[in-house]
Amino acid sequence: MARRLRPAALPARWIVPVAVLAGALAGGAYGALRTPEYAATSYVVVVPTERSDPAAALGFATAYGRVATQVAVVGDAAVWAGVPARTLKENVRTATSPDAPMISVTATSPRAGTAVSMADGVARSLVVNGSQTQSSTHVRVLPFSRAVEPTSPVTPSAPLAALVGGCAGGLLGGLGLLVRPKRRPEAPAHAGGAASVPAPAAASSPHQQETV
Repeated sequence: MARRLRPAALPARWIVPVAVLAGALAGGAYGALRTPEYAATSYVVVVPTERSDPAAALGFATAYGRVATQVAVVGDAAVWAGVPARTLKENVRTATSPDAPMISVTATSPRAGTAVSMADGVARSLVVNGSQTQSSTHVRVLPFSRAVEPTSPVTPSAPLAALVGGCAGGLLGGLGLLVRPKRRPEAPAHAGGAASVPAPAAASSPHQQETV
């Protein structure tokens, strides 16, 4: 019966180099094929009125930062930015500081100008909403800094993605080398074949006597 053919195992010394090469190729292809994205950030600040205090302004800044995308969708931010409301919700992120009542609005888009329009549109919606609720919140939301059009994408370039992919591949290859099962040593073959074991001698019967 013919023996089943098995693929030759990769030598241990080649596992890490092959993993690095595969990771670099995958990362480079990802960086080359992915559409570059641009990010723009706009800032608004929350200030207290005469009937409030800085602590209240800081609390409302945190609250506005959490509902910024909802406020923008309800308002006219999508119209000002020229994009659907779903695009705003998926590509706009806000951040607040525990020390200052400021909200940063960051938008990402394949077009630099669209990212600026989205960030400024959401910030404008926060300002309008803050003006409408000022009588009940006793804080004002004011524009602090408009977004600046980015000149370079935030997505990694193909060489950088290849470098990151190569490092990740080398790490995975090293881990695979550590958990690779070790081969059991083969038993040495005897030159003369299998040793023969002598058969046990037959015991003589006690009734048999030697003849003289």
